Amino acid sequence: MANGALNVRGLLLVPALLLGCHDVTRFSSDHYEGTVVAASFVRSGVEPATRLCLSLDANKLQEGPGTMSSTDGRFQSTPLRPIAPVWRDPLSTLSFGEDREMNLLYLAQDARLEGRDALVVISLMKAGGVEVRLLGGALTSSTPPVFAVFPMEKASGPCSF
Repeated sequence: MANGALNVRGLLLVPALLLGCHDVTRFSSDHYEGTVVAASFVRSGVEPATRLCLSLDANKLQEGPGTMSSTDGRFQSTPLRPIAPVWRDPLSTLSFGEDREMNLLYLAQDARLEGRDALVVISLMKAGGVEVRLLGGALTSSTPPVFAVFPMEKASGPCSF
């Protein structure tokens, strides 16, 4: 009887594991491009006309998924660096908003933060685009922290900048 109960629990676990798996290979692309959300209540430390370009290889999300470039010089083909322990932590299941297929956390060296890292949150959107959020700490009390949201659409060829 105990053995039968164990088998039932095992069968119940399989669908839960399958729901946690997402085929996100459709998000691989030449690049995604977009302009920062200009509203000041969701933007700090980034100029309102800043554009971001993201190359993404969805087959390498845990090893080095791509690079970012921005029109403000903050990023110039800057590699996205995975945070290895996150993939083994419940933080890897971060979910906010039903229109997101998956949310990913990376670090990228930010030239405007004197080479310090910015946290990059990439949301793979169910509609096919991506959203990128940049977060970075202030260098001094006179410089604002960095927070910016970039809605981005898939584009072919190289970045336009």
